[in-house]
Formats: sequence, C-alpha cells, structure tokens
Amino acid sequence: MANPSTVSELLAAGRDEAVALGAPGRDPLTYAGLRDHVTKTVAALNERGLGRNDRVAIVLPNGPEMATAFVAIACGATTAPLNPAYREEEFEFYLSDLNTRALVVEQGSTSPAVSAARKLGIPLLEIVPGNEAGTFSFASAAGEGAAAAQGGWAAADDIALVLHTSGTTSRPKIVPLTHRNLCASARNIRTTLQLTPDDRCLNVMPLFHIHGLMAAILASLSAGGSVVCTPGFNALKFFGWLEEARPSWYTAVPTMHQAILARAPRSKDIVAAAKLRFIRSSSSSLPPQVMKALEETFDAPVIEAYAMTEASHQMTSNPLPPRSRKPGTVGVAAGPEVGIMDENGELLPRGSVGEIVIRGENVTPGYENNPKANAENFTNGWFRTGDQGVMDPEGYLSITGRLKEIINRGGEKISPREVDDVLMDHPAIQQVVTFAMPHPKLGEEVAAAVVLREGHQATEHDIREFAASHLADFKVPRKVLFLDEIPKGATGKLQRIGLAEKLGIT
Repeated sequence: MANPSTVSELLAAGRDEAVALGAPGRDPLTYAGLRDHVTKTVAALNERGLGRNDRVAIVLPNGPEMATAFVAIACGATTAPLNPAYREEEFEFYLSDLNTRALVVEQGSTSPAVSAARKLGIPLLEIVPGNEAGTFSFASAAGEGAAAAQGGWAAADDIALVLHTSGTTSRPKIVPLTHRNLCASARNIRTTLQLTPDDRCLNVMPLFHIHGLMAAILASLSAGGSVVCTPGFNALKFFGWLEEARPSWYTAVPTMHQAILARAPRSKDIVAAAKLRFIRSSSSSLPPQVMKALEETFDAPVIEAYAMTEASHQMTSNPLPPRSRKPGTVGVAAGPEVGIMDENGELLPRGSVGEIVIRGENVTPGYENNPKANAENFTNGWFRTGDQGVMDPEGYLSITGRLKEIINRGGEKISPREVDDVLMDHPAIQQVVTFAMPHPKLGEEVAAAVVLREGHQATEHDIREFAASHLADFKVPRKVLFLDEIPKGATGKLQRIGLAEKLGIT
C-alpha cells in the first residue's frame, strides 16, 4: 500500500521473509512473524476488554519488546509509553491523567508503576518474552469479563499514541496522535532519508519518546527495512553494537553523538569498518562543530532534523547529498508546511524573524481536554511551535531560540543558541548550555554551564574573555559553571528552562 493510513496497513511494506526487528544476542523477527504477533496481540487485548481508543500504558525496558508492544497495541488500542525512570507519584499522575485502562509490564516487574496502577485500580498485563526479538505473550489468561466494546483493527482517525509534552515550562499537556498522523510522519521521514528495504537502523533512543518511536521504528518499518533495538544508549557498548549489527544508519540526540565521538578514537578499527550511509540528529540543536567531527570520523553525511511531539516528530530536515546541507540550520520543510508568523497571526516573508508555525497531516488534532492551550497554540489552522526562527531565500530554517528560552536581559533579548555556538569553538569546551539566571535589576542575566574536554583546562575568566572577543558585551555570560555533566531530561536533551534553579542559582 503506497500511502497507508493505519499502523496495521503500514506493516504490509516488508516482505514476509525480511527481517523487521533484531536485538543484540537475540534471534531476529521477520515481517511475517511481526504481523502474526500483532494479530495475536490485538486479539488478546480484545479478549481482555481492550479495544480501539482504550488507553494502554507501557512501562518496559528499552528493547525489542518495547518496540513491538508499541506497534502491536497501537494496531488495536491506544498506546501510552511511559518513562520507566519515573517515581511512583509521577506514575500515579500520568496513569490517572491518561485515563489508563491497563498497564503493560514485564512479568515480575518491581517498577513503581505497578504499585501506582494497583493503587488506581488499573489492571496489569504482564508479558513474557518469546524466542524471537520482540515476541511476547501475556502471562495470565483472559478473564471472564466482557469483550472489547470496539474490537478489531484501529481506523485512520483513531488515536494510536498519546504522549505528554515535557512540561519544562508548564503542567504536561496530553498530545493525542492519530494513525493518520503517525503514518504521515513515517512517510515523511522515510522520504527524507530515502529509506529502502536494504536499510538497517541501530536504535539507541528511548522508546517512550517520539524520536525513537517514529524515526527509528515506524519510519524503518514503513520502508520494509529493519531495526536493531538496543537496551538504550550506552557509549561504552555502542561500538560493539555497531560491529555486530552493521547498520546503515542511526539516529540520536546531540549529547549522544558527543559521547560517541569522545570514545571513537579507542575503536578506530570498528569505525573504519562501519558502512553508515548517513547519521541523523534530532530533538535538540546539533552544534556545527559536532556535525563536522561526526562526518570526519564516520565518513558519512550528518542529517539534522527539527522535530516535536505535536508534529509526530519531524518538521524540517537537512536533505541528503547531493542536495545542499547547511550546518547551523535544520534544513527545509520535510513533510508539513512550515512558515514564520508574527504575534498577530500574520505569515511573514523569508528573511523575517518570527515564530515557526506548521500545518499538515502529521500534526496533532489538538491537545486533549485543554481548550486554553489549543487557543494559544493554533492560529488559522497553523500550529505555533513556540520556537523563534528565520527562513533563508532557499527555504532553509534556522532556529534562533525557544521563545520561552530567550534571555531577556533588561530589555535586550539574547538567543542562548548564539552564545552556545560561539563557546563551542573554544578548544577546551566539549559541551555547553547557555541559560537565563535571575538578576535583581535586569530581570535575567546570561549564564553558561560547560563541560571541559578531557585533559584540558580553562578558567571562568578565559571563557568569558573568549566570548567577549566574539559577542556583544551584553551577550557574554556573567557566570560560568564547570560541571562534570550537564543535567539532561529523560531523553538526553539539554534543558535550559529551569536549569538555574536545578544548579542552585537563585
């Protein structure tokens, strides 16, 4: 099917005998096996009273069972993957907020999600992994309860996936994504990356986040390609997986790429033998210096994409060669329409700075039970991303900052991204994040947290002096903190908002 509109239709792309999913040390699962597993799982859910649009939360370790649980449950219900690292109180909030009908966990799981579900009266569905990567069965037989009110295969406008926004600036909002949204996004990513059945992705991204679910799993499956599902990112094990899996590509966030680069000199033979067609980066800004180092190390083009949960992931992307890639930009529209809008809802010409807006088949129909957020974030059919940017004459988009991350220093607006890009050129700096810290008179002042390269030294004075030679005085960080590691969100993204408070700067 050329343009599937449901996840079950999307799975028809792979040949029966072709490998769909693999995992380190596990037998692979073919497309015929995957489709059979999905059919059995939907029937098992229906027997347990779970059907279309019923919310089924998943708390599983990263790996092939997490991938197939996402895919299979979405085909007959609504999947709600949650971060296994949450505390019980957080699980209670998310399970309750989502109106969860059941929770999927490993048999014998000691996750605090189990006690949270029991407290809320939510049934547990414990799974037992099979021999092939990703196959599983439910540990207990279906009870005598009623069958699903709406059984069978989910339809195009049913909700396939629900995720919460990260909540770095406000209470987390529920983002429902339909089957039509997911299929459009998978198609967009597949087209951008020119994926074929011969491609094999090495997934190191967490599968409770839109990046891994869409870019690694569904885009690959929509092309009839394969995915090797690791237990999650581990810089020490990455090169062993690279050697074993022999992927044609991988996708990650910038902090992961930087960790890989730091260890690459110790695995030169594996790097030299790798046959990566490209490397993808998304979810936060990739410093141009890191992009250059990745390309030189792996002799492969690095494709940076711009994405968010509300867009079912990808919005723009730098294209593959021979088309031009522009480091420092997030490329051209790669699926949805992309525009720049002013505060009054008027679209602006190229070259103007404003809020990045999108519309298209991959965009969520709207936040759930949140009319205020929908009124604020949708204007004339366009979704307002909350990111500030500018589009050049060729349509390449540069993000100048998150509107809520822009530092307002006594009326002077400073893009933390601009300061990051300058400081990353300092020879002693491996990683940096610029952020706003409170100031009694100016309201906000510029601060930077840095991680130094191994064996390098620098003082706060050195770094401020370096910044001052490249930036206007008001943009120079007034405070520089030296850290062994910069605090990150659950998916490895550096989070500017709230960083001053996390680091005790008040």
